[in-house]
Amino acid sequence: MLIEGLYTIESFVKEEQTVKATVKLNAGHEVFKGHFPGNPVMPGVCMIQIIKELTEQATEKSLFLSVASNIKFMAIINPEKNDVIQLTLTISEEDATVKVKNTTSFDDTLALKLSATFAILN
Repeated sequence: MLIEGLYTIESFVKEEQTVKATVKLNAGHEVFKGHFPGNPVMPGVCMIQIIKELTEQATEKSLFLSVASNIKFMAIINPEKNDVIQLTLTISEEDATVKVKNTTSFDDTLALKLSATFAILN
């Protein structure tokens, strides 16, 4: 985990090419003290890192983000109000790459949609 202590995985279910994960955010983590003081917001780059780490767990491969062709932040994730998020990843491998389509939500709110390609490092 690159950002130690930012989140914990509460559930991780992989069925064929789909992963459904529930992640609990640590609202007291240092990253939220700077982003933003008094009004914490989950940084987009941290969300992309979580998606990468879940994809690595699913594929058992080390990955490097090479293309993010579609990223839409649709709702603010405030870890003090919504500390549990659900991620659905559809993963496919082609040659030396892994393609991922992700949706991230909390409660009934869609917060993030992402399509990305990761290069396989090992």
